[in-house]
Amino acid sequence: MTALFSPLMAVIYAVISGILLFWHAAWHTLVGDATLLGTTWSWVLGIVFLVLTVRAILFPIYIKQIKSQRAMQTLQPKVKALQEKHKGDRQTMQKELMELYRSEKANPLMGCLPMFVQIPVFLGLFHVLNHLKPTMPEHMKTLYGWTIAQFDSASSANLFGAPIAASFSKSTQELSLLGTDGATVKVVAAILIAVMIGTTFLTSRQMILKTGWAEDPQQKMVQRLMLYGAPFSLLVSGLMFPIGVIIYWVTTNLFSLGQQAWVLRKYPPIANERADTDKQTGTPGAKSRASAKSANKAVPAKPTALGSKVGTKPVNPKKTGAVNR
Repeated sequence: MTALFSPLMAVIYAVISGILLFWHAAWHTLVGDATLLGTTWSWVLGIVFLVLTVRAILFPIYIKQIKSQRAMQTLQPKVKALQEKHKGDRQTMQKELMELYRSEKANPLMGCLPMFVQIPVFLGLFHVLNHLKPTMPEHMKTLYGWTIAQFDSASSANLFGAPIAASFSKSTQELSLLGTDGATVKVVAAILIAVMIGTTFLTSRQMILKTGWAEDPQQKMVQRLMLYGAPFSLLVSGLMFPIGVIIYWVTTNLFSLGQQAWVLRKYPPIANERADTDKQTGTPGAKSRASAKSANKAVPAKPTALGSKVGTKPVNPKKTGAVNR
């Protein structure tokens, strides 16, 4: 397994390096290696456009993921019915569930695919940026398609005075090799980590607000874990991320916020879609019907001409003396 994994990761490192070097070369043509505000923009923008390239490649997969999720939402009543029907027979239940998914062209695993594709990209960039050390031997500098000049340029690239290869947790000795001091790196890294945590939280919150909290307790627990647990974990792991990786993560989150807003508007969740249909046809939704029902109960009945109320026992005309002769 290790023998297969290593060549595969080497290919991923080479692909990520190739995309990064392509965009660096493009921006270097426009802005050169000049710095502004202590930032080497050709490398920073190279990382940003690496994100845009990866997300553009994954966009068709993301659309398939959304369509699959909507199909899964539509099938939930049938899934629950099968689970109740074969409660004691797990094998038969799984077989019929797979047949249901196949006939309705729904894939429960599609929801995880974009995330699984992005993990190797993230690991590849983490490795490449962690590899940027001025003390690296020359034969190591030229790995993954880099030239020595490109390696030296990237290892000295900064964001607001902090090297993109530096991290909050690096020792003073390691930072001195990158030509910087700990204070600058810690301030820049801390701000970026805070932005990374905030945008990660907003990305999860945006999806939950649009789709609603799950009714199933286990699914609701997963939603809470994604909403609060994932940002909290970044508070710890972010200390070890090179600044270039945090730039990648923040850019990914910002892209996701815009992408989700567009997709949720174009492919609304099932509940929202039904509400929109009710609004267009003039049919009141479930909440409107419930409110109307409550309102009807709360409104007192109007008295009749005979002093009785609607829905009460009819008044005997003989007792009222209102009998017409």
